[in-house]
Amino acid sequence: MILGIGSDLVNTKRIDALLKKFNQRFKDRIFTPQEQSYCEAHHYVASSYAKRFAAKEACAKALGLGFQNGVRWIDIEVLNNTQGKPFLTLKGKALTHLKDLLKGLPKETEPRLDLSLCDEGFLAHAFVVISYQ
Repeated sequence: MILGIGSDLVNTKRIDALLKKFNQRFKDRIFTPQEQSYCEAHHYVASSYAKRFAAKEACAKALGLGFQNGVRWIDIEVLNNTQGKPFLTLKGKALTHLKDLLKGLPKETEPRLDLSLCDEGFLAHAFVVISYQ
């Protein structure tokens, strides 16, 4: 059963401008050290950051609250498995809100967070589905 769906589209040029204007301050506010390391290792750095930015926005939307009620950007982390597939990890208030979505369900219910990322030209897109079986 689906608990939440979120989608976000980001202009890579906007993220590039933020990176140039605020550099490390922007990176540290929005991205975890692991995310920064991943993005900095890619040829198209702004595109890599833009996809992760979109994923965080899409996840916040899927949680049903956006970035409010104490949810910080770094509470939503986008990592990649050994095959390169992106996945989400939540901590802090984002994890608390995920647990709130599960209230009333059997205790053994495990949530599933699915993430799809893509980019085309100067656009980065992310789609998140929060569900359980």
